[in-house]
Amino acid sequence: MMITDNIGLYIHIPFCRSKCPYCNFYSVGCNSELINKYKSKIIDTVKESPYCFDTVYFGGGTPSSIGSSALAEIIGYINHTDNCEITVECNPRDISEQAGEKFFYELADAGVNRVSIGLQSAVDSERRMLGRVSGKKEALKGIENAKNAGINNISLDLMIGIPEQTPASLEESLKYCADAGVKHISAYILKIEDGTFFAKNKAKYNLPDEDAVAEMYLQTVDYLDKTGFRQYEISNFAVPGYESKHNLKYWNCEEYLGIGPGAHSFINGKRFYYNSSLTDFINNSPPVDDGPGGNEEEYIMLRLRLKDGVDFALFDKSFSHPLPDSFFDYALYLSNNGFAKISDTGISLTPEGFLISNKIIFELIERL
Repeated sequence: MMITDNIGLYIHIPFCRSKCPYCNFYSVGCNSELINKYKSKIIDTVKESPYCFDTVYFGGGTPSSIGSSALAEIIGYINHTDNCEITVECNPRDISEQAGEKFFYELADAGVNRVSIGLQSAVDSERRMLGRVSGKKEALKGIENAKNAGINNISLDLMIGIPEQTPASLEESLKYCADAGVKHISAYILKIEDGTFFAKNKAKYNLPDEDAVAEMYLQTVDYLDKTGFRQYEISNFAVPGYESKHNLKYWNCEEYLGIGPGAHSFINGKRFYYNSSLTDFINNSPPVDDGPGGNEEEYIMLRLRLKDGVDFALFDKSFSHPLPDSFFDYALYLSNNGFAKISDTGISLTPEGFLISNKIIFELIERL
C-alpha cells in the first residue's frame, strides 16, 4: 500500500477529571504541569510528521479537560488540508459553563468543525450510575455553545445496556438526542471490560440481560431511522452527509497515524502502537511494531461493521482473487435467516446480524 498525503490523525489526550466505572481506555488524572509537558511532546511529534492530514481526531481520556487554548495550540502545528475534518471529544461538564462559550470560539478559530459530546444517557440517574457528574441540561448548554461558535457538526454518545436502563428510559435518551439538533449519534452497547470498576462490582448493578439489551439495540436502530439518523456502522448513525470521515478510515482500511499512549497507527501496510504509558511516551519510547495490516481477513472484519458491507468487486481488485464459493454459501445462509443482505455486488449485515457480528465475521473469515 502506498503512503498517501491525505491520511487520518488520531491524538490521544489521556487526562480525565475522574475515571468512569466502565472505562478501560488509558487515562490519568488532570495535572497542569503534566498536561503542559504532554502538550509539548505532542507538538514536537506532530511537527516531525511528514504527512498532510485530511481528518484529525482528539480522543481520550477527555480532550476537553486540557482546555481550548492547549488544543488550539496543538492544532496550529498540524499540517492539514483546507477541508480537514477536525473533531474534539468533550465532556458536558467542561463545555456547559460560561467558559464553554470561550472554549468553542477558540476551537472554531483553530479549525475545529466537529465535536463529540459524551452524553451516555439523558436520564440523570443513569448518568450518575456511570460516574457522570453533569446532567442533560449541561449537555444541552454545551450543544448551544458549540452552535453559537459556528460548530454545527455535533455528535452525541449514548450507551445501551447500562445499569437501571429500560426501553422507556432509553427512549427518553433517544428523544433527547433527536430533538437536540445534532447531526450524529453513536450508540454503544456497554461491554464490561476486565479491570474496570464495573467488572469488579458487576453483581451490585442492575444490568439488563442479554435479550433485553438486544431488544434495546433494535429499538435504537428503529427509533433513529424514523427520526432521520441513518445507520452507517454497527454503533453509528448520522444525518446523511454527516458520517464521521475519520472513523470511516478505520473501517475502510485506510491509513491513519496515532499519537499518544495507547494510540494505534496503520501506515504503508504496517500497524504499530504506543505503549499505554504517559511516562514512556514523554520519554521518547518508540512505537511498538504490531505486524502487517490490511489483509483480506481485516477487510472482511472491518467492512462488515459498515452498513454498506463487503463489496465483491473491490475485494477482487484489492486481493487479486474473488471470494470463494464457501463464503457465498454461508452468506446465503445468513441472508435466508435475516442476518444479512446479499446482492450481486456485495453482502452487508442487518441490525439483527450486527448483534452477533463477531460470530458471523469469524465464520466468514474461516471460509476465505
